[in-house]
Amino acid sequence: MKGKPPMRIPLSVLDLAPIVRGETVTTSIAASVALAQRAEEHGFERVWYAEHHNMPTIASSATSVLIAHVGAQTRSIRLGAGGVMLPNHSPLTIAEQFGTLEAMYPGRIDLGLGRAPGSDQNTMYALRRDPRSADRFPQDVVELQGYLNGETRVAGVDAIPGKGSRVPLYILGSSMFGATLAAALGLPYAFASHFAPQMLEPAVEAYRSEFKPSEQLDRPYVIAGVNVIADDTEDGARAQLEAVRRNLATGLFGRGRPLTDEQADQLLAQGAGQHVGSMLTHTAVGTPAQVADHLEGFRKTADADELIVAFQSPTVEGRLRSVELTAQALAG
Repeated sequence: MKGKPPMRIPLSVLDLAPIVRGETVTTSIAASVALAQRAEEHGFERVWYAEHHNMPTIASSATSVLIAHVGAQTRSIRLGAGGVMLPNHSPLTIAEQFGTLEAMYPGRIDLGLGRAPGSDQNTMYALRRDPRSADRFPQDVVELQGYLNGETRVAGVDAIPGKGSRVPLYILGSSMFGATLAAALGLPYAFASHFAPQMLEPAVEAYRSEFKPSEQLDRPYVIAGVNVIADDTEDGARAQLEAVRRNLATGLFGRGRPLTDEQADQLLAQGAGQHVGSMLTHTAVGTPAQVADHLEGFRKTADADELIVAFQSPTVEGRLRSVELTAQALAG
């Protein structure tokens, strides 16, 4: 927000547009608008939305459509994909979509790219995705970049809109593959440490050591994902964390069935807890001061230039309050 002093650590938001139990897609999208507006008000850099398919608790499958809707109801915060799963699409289609967004909201659009399916095998079939399409990811990124930069690599084909828009690209990943590709292409690198923390440090080290400057970027730039649950009291934050753990256990191991808290706790005790705990390795939980301490330590661990936060509170009100408290804790 204009006039807001910068935070000690550049912070952004990763919004999975969660559909909580008892709510609808319509209310989920309204919550995403409110979250982006609150993040803008408190000086966050950007809000990204992730492409997922066939997931009953996530409403961000049509990523570019959601960005367009949120853009119309915000003024200055950057908006983008974190990310588009490029093997699900043709590079030309994505160039046209994000070229359109850039024309609508000049200077506010980011395009993060991943190569995972964002879905299961049956959904891959429904998407008409070629199982080998991930192998072409590096070539598809270069083709997409050509459309956006007005230097098409397909004779006689331009992205309209999109040509010359130079929407900035980001490579997303949780392994060495994305790190080395981002370094080779001279693009910013965003690591999904908010749910896949295992390779964070070696991947960032490889990216920084192998980075080659490009027209878009002259030096390495790392964004690292981290979960946050901030509350006015530590007990309140811990209670929210338990609800998040139950939701994850149900979503991952409940086989599509709604579970009571007691059933979810039983799943956690039987082994799901270890998996969920691993996913939540990088999670800041507690009062504003505790969250700030955790984020400052995590930034050093990740060797990150910017942190992108998944606010994990199970309610809309909790997520909005987390945004406020985190910004206040890190105010410059």
